[in-house]
Order: sequence, then structure tokens, then C-alpha cells
Amino acid sequence: MRNLVFLVIGVLVLLLALDGVYEVKQTERAVLLRFGAVERADVLPGLHFKWPIADSVKITDARVLTLDSQAERYYTLEKKPLIVDSFVKWRVADVATFYTATSFDERQAERLLSERVNEGLRNQISRRTMHEVISGARDELMKELTESLDRFMRRDVGVEVLDVRVKRIDLPPEVSSAVFDRMNSERQILARQFRATGRERALEIRADADRQVVVIAAEAYRKAEETRGEGDAKSAATYAAAFNQDPDFFRFYRSINAYVNVFADKSDLLVLDPSSEFFRYLKQSQQ
Repeated sequence: MRNLVFLVIGVLVLLLALDGVYEVKQTERAVLLRFGAVERADVLPGLHFKWPIADSVKITDARVLTLDSQAERYYTLEKKPLIVDSFVKWRVADVATFYTATSFDERQAERLLSERVNEGLRNQISRRTMHEVISGARDELMKELTESLDRFMRRDVGVEVLDVRVKRIDLPPEVSSAVFDRMNSERQILARQFRATGRERALEIRADADRQVVVIAAEAYRKAEETRGEGDAKSAATYAAAFNQDPDFFRFYRSINAYVNVFADKSDLLVLDPSSEFFRYLKQSQQ
């Protein structure tokens, strides 16, 4: 019986000794509680001892965490709706404040952070136009939101907000359809303008080509006529020179060519006066 008592006491002592030792990893933050009250706010990483039963340790993740918020609808300065999908990078900064605000419940911390992000985005977007939100002013918006959110969360929750980013900005489905229809109409109008400009340009090109055809043909005809005239002049000069050398032979040669051309077709009928000058050389050959 005595041995059993010693055994039970030994087991209890061993359990108490094991309960008095705890470890905090490098990726964790811890707070030491004594009867539920904070005894030590920020326990450093390593192996530590505590009073069994009286003390307890609460541990939370000290790494950078990501809160992926659900897409929400916000309105710009022009009262235009936007669907914004964002995320937040955060980590525990003040262990005591974080424990007091959330009891090391990450879901509670993310709920508080999400509420503040939504409120901050709503305030920032409502002061800007759609163009500023979508394009140039987005970096400024995110910077202001991160700074204001970090100040609030450090003070009230003990959380450091490292960054707030927008993953996607969309128009609501009903607005997207209207925008698409308007863009489609604008593209159709622009396409018709391009087609009209193309047709006008085509007519100009065709008219210019037709004009060039007429000009080129006229120029070619002029040059041809000039060449033909020069040839005729040279031919006439050649004939005149030859005629002046022997007028009788030239008249005889011209008459012979006329006979050949006139009597080439035997079926032709020619009515002439036999005493005509045309038959002059035929008469001489008969004599």
C-alpha cells in the first residue's frame, strides 16, 4: 500500500514537472498567464519554466499571415459601382494587445481586420473617380489605406498591417453588359468611319488612276502622231528627191504600182475612158 502511494505521488510530481516546462518556437509568440491574468506579455522563443496549475501559456503564430478578403461592392465618387477583390498581409506586433483583443483567436483577428479593410476601401474609393481607382491613383490609394489601417490595428488589436493589395477590380455584371454594348456600338461606329474613309480613298485612287490613263494615252498618241508626221515628212522628202532625179521614171513607177493595185482582183470591174491618162503607159507599150 505504501509503495502504491509513493508511486502515485511520483507520477503526480512528474506530471507537475512536465507541466512546468514549455517551449516557444521561433515562428511563435506567447503570453504567460497566472490565474488568467497576464503575467508576462511577450515570451521570447526558447525553453521556459512556469508554475504548474497557477500558470498557463497561450501561443499564436508570429509569421506573416495573409487575409484573403471576399470581393465587395464599392461606389466611386461618380456613384459608379465596382467589385473589388483584395488581400492583406499582417502579423502580430503587440502580443499583450493582441491577446486582450482576440484571446489569440486568429479568426477573430481576421474578422476585425476584414471589417477595417472594407471600411477603409469604401472611404478611399468613394473619394476617387473610377479612372483614378483603376489606373494611376491605385498605388496612392493602397498606400493611404495601409498606413491608416496599420495605425488603427496596432493601437486596438496589436496587429501590424504590412500591405494591402487589390487583386482584381471588376464592374458588376449588369454594368459590364451595358459597358460592353456601348463599347460594341462605339467600335461599330468607328468601323463604319474607317470603311467610309477607305471607300473615299479608293474612289480618289481610282479617279487618279483613270486620269493618269487618259494623260498617258494622250501623251502616247501625241508622240505617235509626231513620230508618224516625222516619218511621213521624211518619206515625202525621200520621194521628192527621187522624183527630182528622174521625173519620168518616177511617174512610170507610180503608174505600174497603181496597175498592180487596181488589177489585183480579177473580179473587180473598172469603167474608165481608154484615152485617160491612167492608161498612158499601156498605150505606149502597145505602140
